[in-house]
Amino acid sequence: MISADLPLSLYIHIPWCVKKCPYCDFNSHAQRGALPFDEYVGALLADLDRDLRAFEGALAHRPLTSVFFGGGTPSLFAPEAIAHILDGVAARLDLPRGTEITLETNPGTVEHGRFDGYLAAGVNRLSFGVQSFDDARLRRLGRIHSAAEAERAIKGAQDAGYANLNLDLMYALPEQTLAGALADVDAALALQPTHISHYQLTLEPNTLFAAKPPPLPDEDSAWDMQEACQARLAAAGYAQYEVSAYARDGLRATHNLNYWTFGDYLGIGAGAHGKLSDLASGRIVRTAKVKVPASYLDRAARGEAFGTQAEVAAAERPFEFMMNALRLVDGVDATLFAARTGLDAAAIAPLLHAARARGWLVAEPTRLAPTELGRRYLNDVIGLFLPES
Repeated sequence: MISADLPLSLYIHIPWCVKKCPYCDFNSHAQRGALPFDEYVGALLADLDRDLRAFEGALAHRPLTSVFFGGGTPSLFAPEAIAHILDGVAARLDLPRGTEITLETNPGTVEHGRFDGYLAAGVNRLSFGVQSFDDARLRRLGRIHSAAEAERAIKGAQDAGYANLNLDLMYALPEQTLAGALADVDAALALQPTHISHYQLTLEPNTLFAAKPPPLPDEDSAWDMQEACQARLAAAGYAQYEVSAYARDGLRATHNLNYWTFGDYLGIGAGAHGKLSDLASGRIVRTAKVKVPASYLDRAARGEAFGTQAEVAAAERPFEFMMNALRLVDGVDATLFAARTGLDAAAIAPLLHAARARGWLVAEPTRLAPTELGRRYLNDVIGLFLPES
């Protein structure tokens, strides 16, 4: 039986950006002309209303534990538009005071509104898509900001009153050296954010980089960068708690932790995904909204459904749970599997035994956590839990 204390988050997708980056496989669309701000805000709230009606039994009396504006570049929307959305959310759901509310933003001056305005709107955490502090690497990545602009934007947010900031950094960039990867980390540390997301550039299907691959560091060089940067971050007081996430004490990302511990989340906006559990029936449903912004807005205008629903079968739940939980360095309490999936832990006992025998999971029976070897071969570990396995 799924636990009654299952947390609930809200993800809000803003699909537009100034320019599509060649490595990006997210549902983002380059801005062409004026954006339909008012129309899209109205569509988001209509989308939320439809989900609340469809999943009334699964959502009753459940407060939000976090809200996340992702994209695209959500900060293309002015603070007033973000405030309108949050006011609409608070009118429909229990949004406790102090709930973590994150807004993704890019450092380019044309891509964000006033930081004090976002703070007044209720956004209490910003996530900057910096990626690198090396201008040559930024140009190679197709970014439209410079290292100096990134530094100014981050300091501007701090001056406006933001104490909780995440910086996104990538490593193993085109022609990057180990020294270059460490220099990026040092530049980020000098700005004293509370959280750093540090992840490897990968070539994703259906991107320009996949069609025309740039010269990337080899696998061994990328691993050397990861290990050296992890050590640098740890020495500066940023503990790694997930594959690509590092935080100061007490400042882990609540929203992302909900994903990784197989919590529930509503997803509204073009291309947004959600996961919702009906505590009474034990059903788990994934939702997916239409990806193309024009189609999304058209459905809103017509009063039609915004996307699809698909039930997560019992056979698929072990893989879905492990795909998230094993990203956490310390893993999760073993009892969480039954509490979040509604399945008896015996269902995965043989698979856990196999993973531990290979040295991929820690030997503690009360904890589901990857070993150092397991973290390096995480895809193989998670693959054990695929239904056909």
